[in-house]
Amino acid sequence: SMSISGNRIVLATSGRYVTIHDIRKIATPEQVRESSLQNMLRIVRCFPNGHGYAVGSCEGRIAIEYFDVSEQIQRKKYAFKAHRKVESGRQIMYPINALAFHPKYGTFASGGSDGVVNQWDGFAKKRICHYPPSQTSISYLDYNVDGTLLAVAQSFMGEFKDRNSPRDSIIVRKISEEECRKKS
Repeated sequence: SMSISGNRIVLATSGRYVTIHDIRKIATPEQVRESSLQNMLRIVRCFPNGHGYAVGSCEGRIAIEYFDVSEQIQRKKYAFKAHRKVESGRQIMYPINALAFHPKYGTFASGGSDGVVNQWDGFAKKRICHYPPSQTSISYLDYNVDGTLLAVAQSFMGEFKDRNSPRDSIIVRKISEEECRKKS
């Protein structure tokens, strides 16, 4: 996965590495980092303010990371469980397939193979809200320019072999301020 912020290009690899490149000197990465997440990375998205990025993994976790390598800033990074549930006493982990930052508030939405979209305040470390699950995986999310609409792409991604694959679809959802405003 890839995301661009200003002059930076951030690449998340299946091998759990994140490479950060300056677009003006693309041949050599500025930084190469091993993710704190324990499994394959699926998605990366840069913060709107350009200070860092979020990555999602196939284990249903999201990590918040910062570009600044100083110890003071690196202490702010963290990871959390996002798309998981318990069924019959067993924890089921769903891959994170999509992340999108709200253009006004800097909060973000995550979409997973559980068919759920969650809204998060990553800086307060709290979920703002979640929407009822769809019948299939969330494959992509994006806000319009003023953050009043969220486009949600739904597509069977093959994680669950025993499911019928519903028709691919796009839902455009109106977003209220309460659904995306920071909790802090």
